[in-house]
Amino acid sequence: MISAKYNWKIADQKPESDFLKLLQKEKLTEEAGTILYRRGIDTAEKLHAFLQADLSDLHDPYLLYDMEKSVSRIRQAIENGERILIYGDYDADGMTAASVMKEALEMLGAEARVYLPNRFTDGYGPNKSVYKYFAEQEDISLIITVDNGVAGHEALAYAHKQGLDVIVTDHHSIPDELPEAYAIVHPQHPESTYPFKDLAGCGVAFKLACALLESVPAELLDLVAIGTIADMVSLTDENRIMVKLGLQVLKTGERFGLQELLRLSQADADQLNEETVAFKLAPQLNALGRLADPNPAVDLLTGFDEEEAQELALMIYDKNEERKQIVETIFQEAMTLVDTSQPVQILAKSGWHPGVLGIVAGRILEELNQPVIVLNIEDGIAKGSARSVAALDIFQALTNRRDLFIAFGGHSGAAGMTLAAEKLPDLSQALSDYIAAEAINLSQKRVLQMDANLDLSSLSLDTVASLTRLAPFGMDNKKPVFHLTDFIVKQARTMGQQGKHLKLKIAQGEAVFDLVAFNRGSQLQEFQQAQNLELAVTLSVNRWNGQTALQLMLEDARVEGVQLLDIRSNKSSLPADVPVLTADSQSKEVVLLNVPENPEDLKALFAGKVFDVIYFKNRIEHQYYLTGYGTREQFAKLYRTIYQFPEFDVRYKLKELASYLKIPDILLVKMIQIFDELDFVRIADGVMTVNKKAEKREIADSRIYQDLKQLVKFQELMALGTPQEIYDFLKGNE
Repeated sequence: MISAKYNWKIADQKPESDFLKLLQKEKLTEEAGTILYRRGIDTAEKLHAFLQADLSDLHDPYLLYDMEKSVSRIRQAIENGERILIYGDYDADGMTAASVMKEALEMLGAEARVYLPNRFTDGYGPNKSVYKYFAEQEDISLIITVDNGVAGHEALAYAHKQGLDVIVTDHHSIPDELPEAYAIVHPQHPESTYPFKDLAGCGVAFKLACALLESVPAELLDLVAIGTIADMVSLTDENRIMVKLGLQVLKTGERFGLQELLRLSQADADQLNEETVAFKLAPQLNALGRLADPNPAVDLLTGFDEEEAQELALMIYDKNEERKQIVETIFQEAMTLVDTSQPVQILAKSGWHPGVLGIVAGRILEELNQPVIVLNIEDGIAKGSARSVAALDIFQALTNRRDLFIAFGGHSGAAGMTLAAEKLPDLSQALSDYIAAEAINLSQKRVLQMDANLDLSSLSLDTVASLTRLAPFGMDNKKPVFHLTDFIVKQARTMGQQGKHLKLKIAQGEAVFDLVAFNRGSQLQEFQQAQNLELAVTLSVNRWNGQTALQLMLEDARVEGVQLLDIRSNKSSLPADVPVLTADSQSKEVVLLNVPENPEDLKALFAGKVFDVIYFKNRIEHQYYLTGYGTREQFAKLYRTIYQFPEFDVRYKLKELASYLKIPDILLVKMIQIFDELDFVRIADGVMTVNKKAEKREIADSRIYQDLKQLVKFQELMALGTPQEIYDFLKGNE
């Protein structure tokens, strides 16, 4: 069944004439400019700022609270030869933030040690034991946290008591009470006047680097671009500038480790963009932190030894391949535990790798469009991640039930938790009670904002080129999505491993383009046959075998009205979990399996019912549409043959007679019944005799013959008609 994942909202505002004149000045196409206008870029100042990527437009780092204090303390440490620890995080943002800070301090001649906590032994954020180790064993006197620290009360309190200074640079949610840090550099600090609040951890580290170096170290922007894209923060304001320029730095290929990762991923360095980072580089860096010690990532990002970089890149690449397999295995196992009668899926099992449960939960959320919690159970403790639909703020739903948890944290769409396994039923009940009490409609969908209606005839590679001026795309600057209607699907096939994806060839007039639909392989028949199909698509460029072509990428699909699907072919299997149509059917999705001989019986099954999807299998037991209702010659030949016999036992000789006359058995039975009705023959105890004194009558006078003609016509419709013709007949619309 094709069902929209989102609520569609299609923009239709038209730019004012003065704005259209600005587009010419900026050498921007009207199509691209209209998209920007609809996104609120509607003045000359906003347009110029959006299109330019100038380092001079970055904000003054000293506007960040405690920046001056932090710079002074770090310079003091460098002058005094103090040992400095950079304490990061195990994800791509934390890795790049630590690398930015490491290289900035090295430029100043500092002796800095980097440590990224291990997800499994250290946990997230400041760790008292780690702080204690570095203070005692490596004589660290200054710690700079990057991408963490604002919630590290215990560890920072310990450091404070030990006279160990900690400078926190972070971007995560500010707690009600700030920790005891020497300084806190955070764009959302309650006393900060910083004009942009959405820096990633690497962005905050970069601002500190700018202040320390008294310049903008553009050579570090490739790291900032990776971390910012990976952490999915807003790609507006100075994040847009840093990412746009950082991608240009990344293309120059100065970092051996990154170039090797790109090569292993078969990424085209010449076409490198934000999608390359989001789908190639970031997942590999994150995989290391999910499965193992994340610290080699810093060596990969900052090292200059080509041989070591190759070894590290291969190790990280292999970890990501391992991560993919682990995710797939857990996903398949978790799906067997799904109970769709429950409003929230709580899926728990021992032996699941805790580092990938958030990814698995996200995949199941996409599959079911239900809130999902996936947990690993070990020694009676369940630990894992939640992902939620737009309608349910999972963090709010469980905030008042912290008594259930050993540890709990998160935000509206995602959460992490640890609890006793025996409390899982209580967790399920707590969520069910909250949903009921708040009257939450879980079927409420997120909004998909579409930028314009799409005319295939106007598309070209130049269209895509014009839209790249709007890049980099990401949070708050989504890749343009277009609404497509009034087209036909010329071809459809599956592709990828196990036919997981779809590739369609769609046409609108003379214009024909390929469309790729990821994870839609199971809907091949639906996309081949759907009437009134509407698509939400993005534009991309496919480069293959030296050829370059524009192709469409599916974001969402919907069908107006009932979906009528033809599965009458012998190759078409019955859809899994879809009930057969009966008089008691309550489902909105049904299969018409067997066709009765009486059309009215079938029409009665449809009377007063509204379906979303009907699959037409239309099995016909006695296929009169193949035999016909008997020709004049067939009736004449039958009469001549039986006229020769005084008696004919139809019980035992019917098949021989059918073979001799070359008339199918089922039709021959009907023909004999017609003769009997017209009194041409008489049958008693299975023995048929010819009535040689019968009155001359037309075959068409027979009621059985008339019913047979109607049955043949009905069966022809059921077997050969289009699904729409069948549906119209059954609903009385023919």
